[in-house]
Amino acid sequence: MRTCPNGHRYYKSSDCPECPVCEAAKKPAAGLFSTLSAPARRALENAGITTVEVLSGYSEKEILALHGMGPSSVPKLRKALEESGLTFRKAR
Repeated sequence: MRTCPNGHRYYKSSDCPECPVCEAAKKPAAGLFSTLSAPARRALENAGITTVEVLSGYSEKEILALHGMGPSSVPKLRKALEESGLTFRKAR
């Protein structure tokens, strides 16, 4: 049993310090991050990727290398880029 700084009590078996209640409250209703899992969303945020325009400056390989980013997130990101008329940067 753990308690977060906001007073939410939760059980967690991993070492991940994130409170599931706080994470659920942070999830946006629409936009680039709305379809992603919390670890994938945090991975992008920690890398400074907050818009599809910034995301388009990265290759798929670079995105997959981020801790917390899984292969199931790439199709969702690719779709968000396509909807904005953008693509991932070509791998070098």
